[in-house]
Amino acid sequence: MGFPNRPSFLRHLGVTVGKKLLLSSIRLKFPKIMLPDWKTVLRDYAFIAVGAAVGSFGLIAFLVPFRIAPGGIGGLATALHHLWNTPVGVTMLVFNVPLFLIGLKFLGGRFGLRTIVGILLYSFFADFFDLVINLPPLTDDIIMAMIYGAVLLGAGLGLVFRGNGSTGGTDIPARVLSRYTGFSTGISFLFFDSAIIFFAGAVFGEIDLVLYGFLALAISIKVIDVMVDGFSYARAAFIITALPDIVNYQIMAGLNRGVTLLRGQGMYTGEDKDVIYCVIMRREVSRLKRLVKLADPEAFMVITDVHEVLGHGFRRRGSA
Repeated sequence: MGFPNRPSFLRHLGVTVGKKLLLSSIRLKFPKIMLPDWKTVLRDYAFIAVGAAVGSFGLIAFLVPFRIAPGGIGGLATALHHLWNTPVGVTMLVFNVPLFLIGLKFLGGRFGLRTIVGILLYSFFADFFDLVINLPPLTDDIIMAMIYGAVLLGAGLGLVFRGNGSTGGTDIPARVLSRYTGFSTGISFLFFDSAIIFFAGAVFGEIDLVLYGFLALAISIKVIDVMVDGFSYARAAFIITALPDIVNYQIMAGLNRGVTLLRGQGMYTGEDKDVIYCVIMRREVSRLKRLVKLADPEAFMVITDVHEVLGHGFRRRGSA
């Protein structure tokens, strides 16, 4: 058995220990720093509720009647619904419960109350539209159904993500696979969603439905991206603050992102300034704003588009 290079090992150990000590010391000084106000919490749950309703409406009104499985647990529930006449919402809930427990075991507490609410509401609204309202198909054209269903599904899930929530589904096994195999998260998502689409095609015995499923998946993913935060996949933030330690803690603990502290100078005042630089995913922008505001309401922040990020935690532009 080989031993790690001693200087690099000690340097890595020192950085890790130093980061933990910094977070621990700030947590003791500011124990309530991560608590958002009730209006923010209410807004998040409103996003999750509306998003779950919109997404399930698109699924039930457009995709399920035409046997279009756009990947995810919703696609699996669509296939099983037509195979055994099982309720779509109940089927999604049955699969999401063990997946949620797997997420808790392997990925930790990030799958919290918002995920539970998202899973329950998404399943509830699906069966509400299907079994209670008995919503009929809103078009006789399968292409129109595929497009509108995918757009509504993506818009709904995008709203859920805007509320820092999740509807469970393939998000959980994809992240587990990514963590323990080295595959990118995008490749892991594609693996599980493709498997579900091909399964639905095998159940229905029609290759056209496989093609429609992949088109619906692509459209819904793009709409999610637009709903969450525009078109570019990453953002860079420059934060000028008089409380750099607190802001650093918020970003590292709240987003699990690294930060770089730069030294600057105000040209008008001649005062030295601390500038925090970090790169985040677009879906993390709203949460970053909230965390920085909680830490330092007087912070000056500039957020810019990033064309491409190469490094840990980010995928290459154009890759899955």
